[in-house]
Amino acid sequence: MAWSKIKQQLESFLCPALIGRVEYSATGYRYLPDKPGICYIMVDKKKVLNINDITTPIKWYQSDLEIKNDPAIQLPINNEEIELIREDTKGLVPEDRLKVIARSRKISEHAKELLSAQSSLCKSNFIVAANTFLSSPIDESIESNDIVLNILALVDRRVGKKRILNMSEKMKLKHPIVQYFYELRL
Repeated sequence: MAWSKIKQQLESFLCPALIGRVEYSATGYRYLPDKPGICYIMVDKKKVLNINDITTPIKWYQSDLEIKNDPAIQLPINNEEIELIREDTKGLVPEDRLKVIARSRKISEHAKELLSAQSSLCKSNFIVAANTFLSSPIDESIESNDIVLNILALVDRRVGKKRILNMSEKMKLKHPIVQYFYELRL
């Protein structure tokens, strides 16, 4: 499907409060194959999510540390995770230290998921995600781990106020840009 048709359909699904505020744009260079295409989502005429064909250089270690040291990220730890660490350490680690290790492991996993989601963004992925969004139920887009699908679902008019309010706990575990669009929709 052509980009103009995809854009028209995506904008037809915007919730009434965001019509004119959220815009989608994708540029490509037909005659310059080495020139990357750019795709972005704008909110109030400001580029909020910029997607390039060339993978955005990510400082993996620095980003990982920022996520690990962010006090706003609170991940619940259950007894099964603590027991797994107790088995791994053969019971030689004190009880209070087991919780610290479990939290560190869980945050590392969360950081890896966020960073892999960031690195996979490119114009072709955006168009594939947009086509997927347009052809699948809204619930699949909301539950997906794909950042673009989450954003498109959050600004969709088919997602009502009650559903948005009930998603507050799930949004704490999502990528910061998804959280931004969640706050925008509230």
